[in-house]
Amino acid sequence: MIKKFVCFVSSQSMLTVVLLLIVGCAPVISKQVREQVRPDVTFEVVLNDPECYKGQMILLSGVIIETENTKEGTLLQILQCPPGFRGKPKDTDKSEGRFLALDNRYLDTNVFTHGRALTVAGVVQGKRILPLNKTEYAYPLIYVKELYLWPDTRRYDTPSPSVHIGFGVGYSH
Repeated sequence: MIKKFVCFVSSQSMLTVVLLLIVGCAPVISKQVREQVRPDVTFEVVLNDPECYKGQMILLSGVIIETENTKEGTLLQILQCPPGFRGKPKDTDKSEGRFLALDNRYLDTNVFTHGRALTVAGVVQGKRILPLNKTEYAYPLIYVKELYLWPDTRRYDTPSPSVHIGFGVGYSH
């Protein structure tokens, strides 16, 4: 009887682990939207000629530069980054440029803050020219269909107390 119980518990535990792994690897953008994305419509081609790709669904990753709530909705200025695992932006040093994502919902500017990583699926609307420093920049404008804000993993340089094995208590950065 005990042997059967242990076997049952082991198989239940294994099933739980497998389910967690499957869920943990799931894409953050729905299958329905991903199926509408054409692989040949990349950020590079849209950046070069946004008007040519109007109406095309695109999947992009990046880091928020600025968030602004407007009459149209929330306008996110995003630094494009290549996508990594599950579409999460992986390398901000390899950006091909910037884009604007317009979401018709109200997104809180205290949540969608500078430096936060996100993945956006949306429809290319053309371009919008805005000032950038002392010049003007032609931003591809994407109308958001789905958006995923990645959990904030940034480190802040505030000292935090820590306990070390041995003598004393210290602070680390």
